[in-house]
Amino acid sequence: MIWWQGLLLLFGILTVLLLVGLPAGIAFLAINLVGALVFLGGEAGLMQTVRNGVASITNFSLTPIPFFILMGEVLFHTGLAMKAIDGFDRAIRGVPARLSVVAIVAGTVFSAISGSTIATTALLGSLLLPEMLRRGYHPRMAMGPIMAIGGVDMLIPPSAITVLLGSLAGISISGLLIAGVVPGLLLAVMFLGWITLSAWRNPALAPNFARDEVEGWARWGPLVVNVTPLVLIFVLVIAAMSAGWATPTESAALGALATVIVSVLYRSLSVRALAQSLMGTAAISGVILFIIIGATTFSQILSFSGATNGLVALVREGGLPPWGVLAGMVVILLILGCFIDQVSMMLITLPFFMPLVQFYGWDPLWWGVLYLICMQLGLLTPPFGMLLFTMRSVAPASIPTSEIFAAVTPYVLMGMLMVALVWLLPPVATWLPSLLLGK
Repeated sequence: MIWWQGLLLLFGILTVLLLVGLPAGIAFLAINLVGALVFLGGEAGLMQTVRNGVASITNFSLTPIPFFILMGEVLFHTGLAMKAIDGFDRAIRGVPARLSVVAIVAGTVFSAISGSTIATTALLGSLLLPEMLRRGYHPRMAMGPIMAIGGVDMLIPPSAITVLLGSLAGISISGLLIAGVVPGLLLAVMFLGWITLSAWRNPALAPNFARDEVEGWARWGPLVVNVTPLVLIFVLVIAAMSAGWATPTESAALGALATVIVSVLYRSLSVRALAQSLMGTAAISGVILFIIIGATTFSQILSFSGATNGLVALVREGGLPPWGVLAGMVVILLILGCFIDQVSMMLITLPFFMPLVQFYGWDPLWWGVLYLICMQLGLLTPPFGMLLFTMRSVAPASIPTSEIFAAVTPYVLMGMLMVALVWLLPPVATWLPSLLLGK
């Protein structure tokens, strides 16, 4: 079978399975079984599929994922996140669209301790969106910031998706985690600038709301008491990795332990909350690891079929300049992000993209950050962006889905601007890892 015929066979079956609504993990497992029979030698190929599956989920580099997820689950189930939101709500004042600003600032802090973009969006949406709408905020001004900052969660560590990308692509996990900090913070600043400018130009988007103002410790105390520990946990995780005191796995374990200790000190960790956190962690980690089972075998099948080498050789011999190849990668990721989830994007594209990254000698951390930003945009792009569905689940039924799509559009454009910024100025992504890790 010619390589392009094998490629069409594999991706044709995969496309059909995904379009009929089969979960990504099941779809890749099915395609691996077909590929093992056709390309890996029948029964021997099936045995190799089993061995690859076991090896993929026992990879030590994946162990930070459940710890990072546990941090976010404890944060949400113990109520520490709601206390932090109250702290921001009391402290921030005198700015246009104050609650939208609170959503961005709070979401940025949650991104530094939660490994789940969906959890961040769901929490902010369920707590802040009703209040914003009650105060007369335009639905776009209310929903857009909440969805946008949820996507930034993917860039700012801890991030389970970043760990997965580093593991599958062979990129330094600690370096990639740190490399996302500056772009993530810059995106948050861009969002704040857009919100402030929009509300200043059209105050009707976010009417002022009279409230009882407090001063002194009553204003700043909740911020200091409820937010400072969360920031210190983030500093602990980053410092442990950058100083070489701990591996990414050990840093993630320290972060999870610190989160549990903080919740105990605040008398927020009940048996019920701990059980919910552990069950949530097991459920999310199980889904991710089940999908990973198919990753190694899928890449190997593509290689045995000749599809990987054939497609990569076609690109190399096509005479395209490196920037043209990179532009093609970005466009492919942006298109895929409109239709499939982020883990499936990685499994489909990395077997083809990584040989090209190595061939052109691109900095893997720089390229990895570009990849993460493109995946972050995929969370926000219609028709199947995951955060759009999350917002749909918490928004009132009276708000049409088209309004949700319109609310996120400016933030998608700013994300594309960040892609261009990192592309043209690689130090935006590589400066901090170079400073802290020497990479």
